[in-house]
Amino acid sequence: MQAKLLPLFPLQVVVFPRTQLPLHIFEERYKEMVGDAIRDKSEFGIVLAKEEGILNAGCTVVVDKILKSHPDGRMDIIARGIRRFEIVMLNQEKAYLRGEVAYFDDDEPDPAPTEVRTEALRLYQTWMEFEESTPVSEAVLSDAQLSFQLAQGIHDLDFLHFLLRTRSETLRLKKLTEFLSEYVPRLRLTLSMKKLAPLNGRGTRGPEM
Repeated sequence: MQAKLLPLFPLQVVVFPRTQLPLHIFEERYKEMVGDAIRDKSEFGIVLAKEEGILNAGCTVVVDKILKSHPDGRMDIIARGIRRFEIVMLNQEKAYLRGEVAYFDDDEPDPAPTEVRTEALRLYQTWMEFEESTPVSEAVLSDAQLSFQLAQGIHDLDFLHFLLRTRSETLRLKKLTEFLSEYVPRLRLTLSMKKLAPLNGRGTRGPEM
């Protein structure tokens, strides 16, 4: 008997368990897929799409909220991450991809040590002071997998996918701390340069172009 196939939605995005993702659904095949998920209250999988194809790990989501339904079937929705998976086999019998998947979670169920969490939180709070855009959903700092909550606003897809695949919360937080310790100073410098850019050598704004 064939295992139940998970519908797959390739996107240039990484979603984590218990974080939100806004989606605009406009392609016919994905209208069908998401429509089925809404009707059946079922999950579908978000997988990272690269030029060479999709990567073999992702996270399932459910539709949390329908923001708008358009007359032509397009939808604006908020999806919420549920559980991580690896793709075992792809199936292309439908208009959209489906896959036989194996679900996984952390090998270590306990939260990371306090000092590791504290340092990651410190850098996260510093980052938020400088970040111009905010994550879709506010970080839930009580989450046992705090790394997923803190990382959701990062734009480096390869790094996010690494975190998604990693099965240790302690290792994820340590890697996140390393990432933010380099990223935050660069962000601070970028914002400083933006403030200086409109000024010419005389300390006044240059001509409008």
